[in-house]
Amino acid sequence: KINNFFISVLHTKDGIGIGKIDVSTGEFKVLLIPPSDISKFNDEIHRINPSECIVGTTYLNDPIIISMKKIIPGIKISECDDWYFLPDNAYQTLLKHFKTHSLKGFGIEDNYAILIQVSGAIIGYLIDKRKQSLLHVTKLSIESKDDYMILDRYTQYNLELLKTSTSLLSVLDQTETAMGGRLLNYLILQPLINPDIINKRLDSVEELYVSSVNILEIKEILKDIFDIERIVGRISIGSSNPRDLINLKFSLLIIKRLYEIINNLNAPLWKQLSREIETAMPGLTVVIELIEKSIIDEPPVKIKDGGFVKIGFNAELDELKLIIKEGKNWIAELENTERERTGIKSLKIKFNNVFGYYIEISKANLNYVPDNYTRKQTLVNAERFITPALKEFENRILNADEKMMQIEREIFEKVRLEILNYHNDIQTSAYAVAQTDVLVSLAKIARDRNYIRPIVDNSDKIEIVDGRHPVVESIDEKSKFIPNDTRLDNNENQILIITGPNMAGKSTYIRQVALIVLMAQMGSFVPAQSANIGIVDRVFTRIGASDNIARGESTFLVEMNETANILHNATARSLIILDEIGRGTSTFDGLSIAWATVEYLHDYEKLGTKTLFATHYHELTELSLTLPRVKNYNIAVKEWNDDIIFLRKIIEGGADKSYGIQVARLAGIPQKVISRAKEILQELENNSFDEVGKPKLAHTHEKSYVKQLNLFAENEDIKKLLNKIAKIDINSTTPFDAFTKLNELITMSKNIIES
Repeated sequence: KINNFFISVLHTKDGIGIGKIDVSTGEFKVLLIPPSDISKFNDEIHRINPSECIVGTTYLNDPIIISMKKIIPGIKISECDDWYFLPDNAYQTLLKHFKTHSLKGFGIEDNYAILIQVSGAIIGYLIDKRKQSLLHVTKLSIESKDDYMILDRYTQYNLELLKTSTSLLSVLDQTETAMGGRLLNYLILQPLINPDIINKRLDSVEELYVSSVNILEIKEILKDIFDIERIVGRISIGSSNPRDLINLKFSLLIIKRLYEIINNLNAPLWKQLSREIETAMPGLTVVIELIEKSIIDEPPVKIKDGGFVKIGFNAELDELKLIIKEGKNWIAELENTERERTGIKSLKIKFNNVFGYYIEISKANLNYVPDNYTRKQTLVNAERFITPALKEFENRILNADEKMMQIEREIFEKVRLEILNYHNDIQTSAYAVAQTDVLVSLAKIARDRNYIRPIVDNSDKIEIVDGRHPVVESIDEKSKFIPNDTRLDNNENQILIITGPNMAGKSTYIRQVALIVLMAQMGSFVPAQSANIGIVDRVFTRIGASDNIARGESTFLVEMNETANILHNATARSLIILDEIGRGTSTFDGLSIAWATVEYLHDYEKLGTKTLFATHYHELTELSLTLPRVKNYNIAVKEWNDDIIFLRKIIEGGADKSYGIQVARLAGIPQKVISRAKEILQELENNSFDEVGKPKLAHTHEKSYVKQLNLFAENEDIKKLLNKIAKIDINSTTPFDAFTKLNELITMSKNIIES
């Protein structure tokens, strides 16, 4: 259910071009990234997750290639000659491959030289260097960032969209085919931003959700469909086998059954899929009939094993099969005849690849060997002989067998090439199957999990009633998930400051909002009572704390890199999820950065970005007093006998306590540490310091220590010292005067300390 992409990359002043092809399925796309935008390049590479990349010799040490190796550590970088990427050469390669007079039909004829270069290079390299047939690669499309929501690699990781057992994919994927699984992967990473297209997809899911159509019946049909895309890929590159053809035939027959069901559905997308299959049906029928006539239903896996062509398909082959079949009877008759003629009851006719056919006689019967037997080999207990008749038969049989294998190989090749004449019809129907599989999967999960259809429009609001986290609620189905509401917009509820203790559910809450938005825009029903989602162009996340030792980046630097990326790239249509900012540094530094970040998101005229900010800095709740679009919410907690109960409910207002010590107890911290922490907390909250600013509870074995100067104490001598310093005119002071004044200041300071 995962694509295996082979890519080409070129970095010029015009931008960064990426060509990507999955030879196993025939998918071929190109995309363009702004010049030197390594961050966006890294995001795309992380999403594509290629296995191999070709790069021109000149560009092997380009910064984007170095960066790509870090993003995908196991990627294979293959060097190729620069001329593969030359515009004229790449252009001619594409014209030759697609057999067209121009590339206008693919949308890359004008002003897209770099896209022609990367797409032409990848086709030329695979044909020349890898000797691959790409007959099934018949389409080239441009991926546009204007068509889908952008999810950078941090967001993909932080929201756990793929690649883990607790990912969004693991919940939504109830697809039955590999093709449907690959498409679902794609849709999760590229949610749409066009409400019309999204609602068409939602219409299709809703029709299955509410209609009497048996979803399980459709899934049972889909379950028997093989990976048509990859079968056609193998047929194209010449690596297919007879069983592939039978699997293709059975799959195409099942598509006919599938068509009968979806043809009765009424949503526009279902009608479109029905028309596509109907249009492809004549070609599919030809392929089905061709395979039905030529290949037996249970063929061997390997071509060299032979015996896979049906009787009646080729007259010459049938004659050879008859010769071989009759030859076996002839051998049996000859063996009986020779036994009677010689009187040797143990006489046997055998065959091996070294000597061919021979007569084997034990040494006890050698006296009875006729004169027309020619000795071929002597063994310990027997000898082997041949006769002119046996030799003539051998030549005839072996020639027939060899000829039969040759004819079967020729028939297979002919059938293979004939199938490729209809590969567009097959690929069209395969994609229709993939879409059907995904839509059925989304409808089933919506029924099973009690999801609802969201309203998706161009408004600026995100309103969710009783929203739930799709993954968390699926992990522990016995515990009832506590739903929560969300209201975000660009006018009154732009930034929500979420406070509350650890383990209360802040992170789960802010993630679930992002996941519900993402699900809605990929055309899925969502876990909520109701949801109105205004289109979001990007989802940004700043979650967790981790360092990057390989790059020499501390936890705090990683945190600041991610925050900087958000502040530079967010728009008014973006959604930002912040789970703490600044905890990787000192408290005051972290609070200052977090405070300034909220102000920037609120006030910067180009932003106004909808933001959920979970934090332990309770001071941030004061921002709502001065910033009108900042609202405070907290996770409700119930205190009971010095313990806390997490209610998991979002309520208005800021939290007044962190409950850190109670959480520490829940984590198993020793009671002695808990008790001591309570004492220290109480003293800190009471501002209980001694006269030198040291906590009274601080235990020390020092008998004496130098008093610390309290600059904020009411002290006349300190005021005199400060006044004297303030009156010094550094510009008119001679070196000798400076030395004198410094000596006076030192004397005054010593007197203050001693007093």
